[in-house]
Amino acid sequence: MQPPRSNGGGAPTTYRGVTRSMTRRQQRNSPPLPEDLAMEIFSRLPPKSISRFRCASKLFSSMLRSQYFTDSFLTRSCARPQLLFACEDHGKFIFISSPQPENPEENSHVVASNPLACFPRSNGFYGCTNGFFCYEPDLFFKGLIKPVQVPVICNPSTGQSLTTPRLILKKRYGVKSYLGYEPMKKEFKMLWMKESFVSDKWISVEHQVLTLGTEKLTWRLVECCIPHVHSCKWICISGVLYYAARAVGSYENAMVVCFDLRSETFSSVKFGKKMPGSTTLVNYSGKLGLLMSGDSHDNVTRASTSLELWVLLDAAKDEWSNHVYVLPPSWEEVVVAETTMYIAGMVGTNEIVLSPRYQRVPYYVIYFNVERKTITQVGIQGLEAFQGKSFHTYLNYVENVKLL
Repeated sequence: MQPPRSNGGGAPTTYRGVTRSMTRRQQRNSPPLPEDLAMEIFSRLPPKSISRFRCASKLFSSMLRSQYFTDSFLTRSCARPQLLFACEDHGKFIFISSPQPENPEENSHVVASNPLACFPRSNGFYGCTNGFFCYEPDLFFKGLIKPVQVPVICNPSTGQSLTTPRLILKKRYGVKSYLGYEPMKKEFKMLWMKESFVSDKWISVEHQVLTLGTEKLTWRLVECCIPHVHSCKWICISGVLYYAARAVGSYENAMVVCFDLRSETFSSVKFGKKMPGSTTLVNYSGKLGLLMSGDSHDNVTRASTSLELWVLLDAAKDEWSNHVYVLPPSWEEVVVAETTMYIAGMVGTNEIVLSPRYQRVPYYVIYFNVERKTITQVGIQGLEAFQGKSFHTYLNYVENVKLL
């Protein structure tokens, strides 16, 4: 049976109540593949490609900006964390990533062959949260009498950056910003604070929070009743920002301040001893860990004999567990004399990763397996173009395509 044809008056042909013009319009607004299959294909693309596809059509933009897609992409990325290297070169920071070795003892090197985005020179990138960094670029605003701080959020994988609202300051120094992620509401929040000299003592006096992803970005004051001085050592675990701090009048970090991103409230945990300069905050199986030199030194060197891990068991009771890992004799064979090492963090609960603090190309990292008591040097190939430049290493980096 032949389908009905046009009556010659210009009316579109109808097939079971659907017009030919409707069919063409739907084709233009529909993906060439089933949506679930298209999502699966997109989730396997690099973040930069996803950014370009978002600009290809309104349909792709809607699909690739959806919470479902960004969550599934992040889940896939978490299953294959990477090593991330940051290099300062000609007034900008260059990011390059490489696969994170699953069996360091079987892989003597990895290749850093994935160049990511570049961002302007800043006061430093001190931590990473779900693929995003918070930093303060060296900006200069003409005509302004008072210093202005403009914290910036950036994503090395996509090249996206977000400049937060300005904060007018009497003085530029004594300020700090931390970036956290609250998993219940799936929100990124930034905590900002500044210090002032009160009664001959430094103290953190003003605290503000910014929720990212909202239609209008606005800083709002939050109350903190814990007298302390903040530091640049911090980490976000399960919706809580932890940062090393010291009591007012003290010059040593001996406490951890906790900021719950959901309730936006502060609490603190006493550590009970001085944290050496070598201390790094780590995620130890979902709990806060303080990883440091077991010799209580500010640096980890060839002469170091052990590393020490303190894990927070109960914040309300200031209860910690202590683990001491004695370095094997091969440590002295791998570490170059007079080289200062810094603790980059942990992979899982068995491998501690260290890197030379002022390392040049050729680049390498050291894996210390605390279970097998082995030391393995892993060379990083592909950074030869940056000969003479210094690098910083980040562990467990995940790619995130969420737009802020």
